[in-house]
Amino acid sequence: MRVMAQMGMVMNLDKCIGCHTCSVTCKQAWTNRSGVEYVWFNNVETRPGQGYPRGYEDQEKWKGGWKLDRKGRLRLKGGSRLHKLSTIFSNPRLPGIEDYYEPWTYDYDVLINAPAGDDFPVARPKSLITDKDMKVTWSANWDDDLGGAPEHGHKDPIVKKLGDKVKFEFEQAFMFYLPRICEHCLNPSCVASCPSGAIYKREEDGIVLVDQDSCRGWRMCVSGCPYKKIYFNHKTGKAEKCTMCYPRLEAGQPTVCSETCVGRLRYLGLFLYDADRVAEAATVEDEHQLMAAQKSLLLDPRDPEVLAAARRDGIPEDWLEAAGNSPVYDLACKYNVALPLHPEYRTMPMVWYIPPLSPVVDALTETGHDGEDIGNLFGAIDAMRIPIEYLAELFTAGDVEPVNDVLQKLAAMRAHMRTKNLGEPADPEIAAAAGMTIDDLEAMYHLLAIAKYEDRYVIPTAHSEVANALLEEMPGCSVDFDSTNSDNPVGENQPVPVTIESFNLTKQRLEAQDYKDLDYKQ
Repeated sequence: MRVMAQMGMVMNLDKCIGCHTCSVTCKQAWTNRSGVEYVWFNNVETRPGQGYPRGYEDQEKWKGGWKLDRKGRLRLKGGSRLHKLSTIFSNPRLPGIEDYYEPWTYDYDVLINAPAGDDFPVARPKSLITDKDMKVTWSANWDDDLGGAPEHGHKDPIVKKLGDKVKFEFEQAFMFYLPRICEHCLNPSCVASCPSGAIYKREEDGIVLVDQDSCRGWRMCVSGCPYKKIYFNHKTGKAEKCTMCYPRLEAGQPTVCSETCVGRLRYLGLFLYDADRVAEAATVEDEHQLMAAQKSLLLDPRDPEVLAAARRDGIPEDWLEAAGNSPVYDLACKYNVALPLHPEYRTMPMVWYIPPLSPVVDALTETGHDGEDIGNLFGAIDAMRIPIEYLAELFTAGDVEPVNDVLQKLAAMRAHMRTKNLGEPADPEIAAAAGMTIDDLEAMYHLLAIAKYEDRYVIPTAHSEVANALLEEMPGCSVDFDSTNSDNPVGENQPVPVTIESFNLTKQRLEAQDYKDLDYKQ
């Protein structure tokens, strides 16, 4: 057993209201410069919908992720490195700008400087690529409330797979929100797809990054990533991706998307996992067993044997303490309510989701029934407007049973807390029906419903010796600011490396008394 640490995230989809605050703050923080106008490291998709880029889940088309060969060995769906080298100048599996969207701005100068007249001036949309007038027909979040499931929903790759189980008549329509970032996988296919070796997985926390000096812009990583969370900057000629806000994490701060989330639906913490068994878990033949195989890699951070092995492998004590208090481990492994996104891609994703139950409660209430009653809730899960098969295709490779188990636990939690809040005696049968105890239900409620800041984000700070090592081994990252040097042959400034000074400044800001006394921190 070789113990390694992995920073992970869990999102509670019951709390997502689709406000896109996470997307906007991430955009402003990391992708607000030239060449990445179309890039969204974080985006919120309305489901059912095509996602971003359009139809990214259709791996028959894009060939992302891994597959097993005849001998049961992992192979890239897009072909071996030799095959990729043979098509390096013509990649047929690469999404085009039409699969993303043509970024635009508006000609605001017309509104300001238009002469007086009878007609009201109009700010026309102008392409940021061609600088010509354009008609806006698509964007990163087009499948939103006003995008219209009846118009676009049938193009959802999961809907195509389920056929008649998903209908778009008004009385049968449903929707929920799915925020997405890079999965920072345990077995990342983007890393294996890169011909120049520019993409790497950090040893200390598992975050996947792109070395901008080594990147040659071949874009094989874009094809190899089944989640399509790597983007190409056409100005710098480099690949860019979500960095999980690693400068903030190193200082003990949560990611920007987590910090600014209105619904407080994101949880950050450490997983400990057995690095020697990743390949074994990724090669499980039955896709329905992939999620269980991935969970089997995750080690109990409170187990003395695991702690001893972690110390042997050089994991610091404060990191072990953080892993022991990790909310993501509890949600994924202790309570078993968090599920990975598309485990059938065999990348072992480390951003997990708690499937939504709220539509069941709302539907019951609208029909005049008690939406919190355990009998009604359990009975309605099978008949919920969101077909349970749809959720299963997202989170469990089509296996309905684990999703049903999660929804029953969430339903039992709601029913038990309703009973408690009404002052009625606790019914142990409610918890037993979901395979839990009353203490488990109440602990899960405190974590999912009313968790404080320090309970949602348990992030150990980086050690100075680790930061120095990072400085030496990482010449530049895709989100570094531009220097004043403009000698780049493609016309853009070269990034300046993240320095140990910026790490210390961030840490000092975190430790400042003014920051600790902010209201939202409480």
